[in-house]
Amino acid sequence: MEKDLSIMRHSAAHLLAAAVLKLFKGTKLGIGPSIKNGFYYDFDFTNYREISHEFPRIDDLPRIEEKMKEIREKDLKFEKKLVSKKEAEKIFKNQPYKLELVKEIGEGRVSIYKTGDFIDLCKGPHKKSTKEIGSFKLLSIAGAYWRGSETNPMLLRIYGTCFEKGEELEKYLKQLEEAKKRDHRKLGAELDLFSFHKEAPGMVFFHPKGQILYQILENFSQDIQKKYNYQEVICPNMLNVEVWKRSGHWQHYKEAMYFVKEDFALRPMDCPGAILIYKTQTRSYKELPMRLSEFGVITRKELSGTLHGLFRLQQFTQDDAHIFLREDQIEEEIGKIIKLTKEVYQKFDLPFLTFLSMRPANFMGKIETWDKAENALKQALKNNKIEFQENPGEGAFYGPKIDFHLEDVLGRTWQCGTIQLDFQMPEKFDLEYIDKDGKAKRPVIIHRTILGSIERFIGILLEHTGGNLPFWLSPIQVVILPIASRHLAYAKVIGDRIFDLGFRREIDQRNETLEKKIRDWEIQKVPYMLVVGDKEIKNKKVALRDREKGDLGQIDLTKFLKMIK
Repeated sequence: MEKDLSIMRHSAAHLLAAAVLKLFKGTKLGIGPSIKNGFYYDFDFTNYREISHEFPRIDDLPRIEEKMKEIREKDLKFEKKLVSKKEAEKIFKNQPYKLELVKEIGEGRVSIYKTGDFIDLCKGPHKKSTKEIGSFKLLSIAGAYWRGSETNPMLLRIYGTCFEKGEELEKYLKQLEEAKKRDHRKLGAELDLFSFHKEAPGMVFFHPKGQILYQILENFSQDIQKKYNYQEVICPNMLNVEVWKRSGHWQHYKEAMYFVKEDFALRPMDCPGAILIYKTQTRSYKELPMRLSEFGVITRKELSGTLHGLFRLQQFTQDDAHIFLREDQIEEEIGKIIKLTKEVYQKFDLPFLTFLSMRPANFMGKIETWDKAENALKQALKNNKIEFQENPGEGAFYGPKIDFHLEDVLGRTWQCGTIQLDFQMPEKFDLEYIDKDGKAKRPVIIHRTILGSIERFIGILLEHTGGNLPFWLSPIQVVILPIASRHLAYAKVIGDRIFDLGFRREIDQRNETLEKKIRDWEIQKVPYMLVVGDKEIKNKKVALRDREKGDLGQIDLTKFLKMIK
């Protein structure tokens, strides 16, 4: 089903390109793949000129859509042809981006697709005809560098989506509208949690309330890890480049790393720090598994166009752990990590899907070692009765991994946790332990995150809850609203009792009307408001407002405290 939808969306991308060429003569074509939930096509409009504007804007999308529908109704065939490289160069002589791709193709035939008078360089597959393309909608326009490089021209990318049935498209469009309301960037500003500044692109500034939320998540994760015998470590954020060359990150992350002088780089991954700690002593088999956890700061150079709030940052923190163990301990240890992962996710009421990501094209090490690692992960998943899907080619360069994708209230999935089995780095760093027979043996490393990036996880939580964070996560759990200044002393007494019980409370001392105070705190999505005035002081009670249920009337303070406990 998913494959069929991908083929349909790829066909819709060709339909988009054909429509654009008819409406905007002289346009140069980039590429147009299907992507998750839709498709896009990149265009260069520098040769196109119109009196009103030089290239399509968002208000041009409806007329491009209409042209796409017009072409679709002609029931044109998607015809695949294999031509010589010389013939392909002739076909695309006026399309420089296509010509660049053709020239990179080795010897042999070149695959093209013809749809009416539109021809594209493409391997396919496609639907049989345009009539088989379902309901589609063009969604947005963005800039994108040709082939993702800032040294190349900036193209215009048009995004769209496509579904087999109209009702499926409508459902998805409604989901997008709801997602806009829940955008974590908007909520982060409204709730005064964090901000972004040009002085540190792709890096987040947590405000006092945001820092509280961040700290709650970190403390929660650390407390659960202690039950599973993890030891907390702190490693430098900057290491000599020789370490990164040895680990293999240099070959895979060099372009995404920040360098200090010539010999040092900020870490794009946490693993080498834990490995260096392991190597400080001769280790015995009795010490294994050794579980070292760290909330490590990661810094990666990202293209500005790819940055997206908390979801894609240049600097973020991961709840990393590196477990050094014997081969015979692998299945049992992975079982414990799965149990820990479940315990963490259950607290957030987020169901998850599980994937086994296998050997990528740029893998490091021997195929036999990879086979052994993949089989170990498969067996661990089966032992723990975890249903999983295989993801060929999606493993880390040093080993296969189990990936956990959380599903939010809108049905979107987010890859957060991961368990990576690594036979490569112990070899690269010459790691050893002394076994019970007195001989030196090579340990295995499990790389593990559960929340993943803390910043990204906060973004997911905000969109999942619409900013209505559960009571335990709310930076301010209770706000006390004195009606007038004469009620402030009683409000402070209540505030002290709440604070002494370990809850986070705020007293609104502003000289504003009660209605304005209530309205402001409703925007802040605080779980409980306690209104105090003459009647409450006289009766030694509080007037309770619940975030979900509204005004609940007067309640005894002791009863309220028991309720929140």
